[in-house]
Amino acid sequence: MGGFVAAALAFPTALFSFALVVVVGYWLLMLVGGLGFDALHGGHGVGHAGHVGHAGHAGDLGHGAGGHAAHGGHGGHGGHGAQDGHGADGRGAHHHGGVLGALGLGGVPVTVAVSLLVALAWFVSLAGTVLTSGAPARGGVFAVALVASWAGTRLLVRPLSRLFPEDRPATRGDFVGRVCVIRTGRVTADFGQAEVTAEDGSTATVQVRTLTEEPGLAAGRTALIFDYDADGEHFLVAPFDPALPGD
Repeated sequence: MGGFVAAALAFPTALFSFALVVVVGYWLLMLVGGLGFDALHGGHGVGHAGHVGHAGHAGDLGHGAGGHAAHGGHGGHGGHGAQDGHGADGRGAHHHGGVLGALGLGGVPVTVAVSLLVALAWFVSLAGTVLTSGAPARGGVFAVALVASWAGTRLLVRPLSRLFPEDRPATRGDFVGRVCVIRTGRVTADFGQAEVTAEDGSTATVQVRTLTEEPGLAAGRTALIFDYDADGEHFLVAPFDPALPGD
């Protein structure tokens, strides 16, 4: 036991031993629920803040999906979340860390990749420390541990990446075909807002218009979003009653 402790605290293993303690402590907290499951996705795109309308009813899609927050929008812009994949959803960060992705270690949460790097480096350096002696040899062990941990982690993240599918950013097209609830007193060819629920359950207030006069579209009525006008930055809607079987 004394030999193990001595090797763990000797150079270069000591450099990874302290990092390993942090990693083990982190995963122990994860197991007892101290950090919550979402903490696993350390680089997962700012807590889904970029999903359309995740700001509750403050998520008027602004420039992203429905023009400006004019006509009484709910408290400003909800970001450019539906900007056809260029939203605030981490701008492509997700769980693909920039440096780790460049090293071929993307596809898994940053916490998983770093944990594998530290664990493999520690085991390789521990074995090398036990088998070698002297500063030059230990320096070589340090270099080998770094290279081996990178190669081993790269090999492991490939199958593990299937367990962590990347979130697809919300786009304007996601709202086409969905039922919305009118939030303005009327909807015309140049005025109107509606509230729509995204696939993930969040809601957003969007700019809506009609192609023809629809006096029945008033606040509280439901409508079907059937198209998006990119030039006008608004959705096109038509009256829709889910309760009617033929509608």
